[in-house]
Amino acid sequence: MKFSLTFFLSSLLLFMVSCTSIPNQNKNNLNINLAIKTSNKNKELIIESLFESNIEFTVSFDELGSYELPDNLINSEMKYFCNSLLQDERNLIESSVFKSNQTENVLVVYSPQYVNYVKNLKEEYPNELFLSVDNSNYEEKTKEILNVISSLNRFSIVNKIDKSIKIEHEPRVRKDISKIYFVTNYELGKTLVPTFRSLSLNIDLYSTSEIFYDASDLKKLADFEDSFIPVSNKYINKISAKDASNIKIKIEKILIEDFLTIENVFQNNLYAKNYELNTSNAKIKRSNCVKRDLYLWKVSTNNIISQT
Repeated sequence: MKFSLTFFLSSLLLFMVSCTSIPNQNKNNLNINLAIKTSNKNKELIIESLFESNIEFTVSFDELGSYELPDNLINSEMKYFCNSLLQDERNLIESSVFKSNQTENVLVVYSPQYVNYVKNLKEEYPNELFLSVDNSNYEEKTKEILNVISSLNRFSIVNKIDKSIKIEHEPRVRKDISKIYFVTNYELGKTLVPTFRSLSLNIDLYSTSEIFYDASDLKKLADFEDSFIPVSNKYINKISAKDASNIKIKIEKILIEDFLTIENVFQNNLYAKNYELNTSNAKIKRSNCVKRDLYLWKVSTNNIISQT
């Protein structure tokens, strides 16, 4: 069910003034009380999620001393969690890509907007390869870093010797790169990843979910075929719903749902069980922050079709 922000805030004002909770028809004797300061976008997500839940609730957005929920949900350390979702994803990829035993190089391909994050990677992993690209130069730089240009030049020289002979040629790609980590947005990534994949079939490709934030739906992930992305099956299933303008909004919604699930555990003393959050399985303990247990999901056309 989709509500407008005006409807949400009007409804919210009504029950705040009356100082009553909003009962859900499926009562389970659970209730939560929330006092949060946040953006209008997040207020809408919170109210929508609460209406969809099986919990009675009261919520206030203007109390002094309220928890301040950042507007940027994906890259913020939300209450109860050890890290932001984006940081957890980056931690898993860095562990899988850089810290596993290997004798070959890792190539990090990034766009200028991520220069600060990549600067940290360069300091921590100075022996790896780094390539900055944008929409105007990615094809040329891709061929250059993979040594495809040298291979094509050699073929051109050989072919000129006798043009009457047809020579089939497949460019040779350098063999010292085993993994490529893409740090870019969707606009560049949707053409960049297929370009690398077409030239380097035996190299593992990695990215955080950030690379498809601006995609309109899950089917667009076909551009990232065979890439490894740190998401859960439930996460993918959630973002497959056709109820938002882009995937980023859907991810923010599932983060709000996870936050409310943990808030419910704390307020109703439900620590005894493991919970399957949208973003991972988690053991929720009163004295510890919640650690997301992520794993790498390989993008494939079959997986996408099964989810959609």
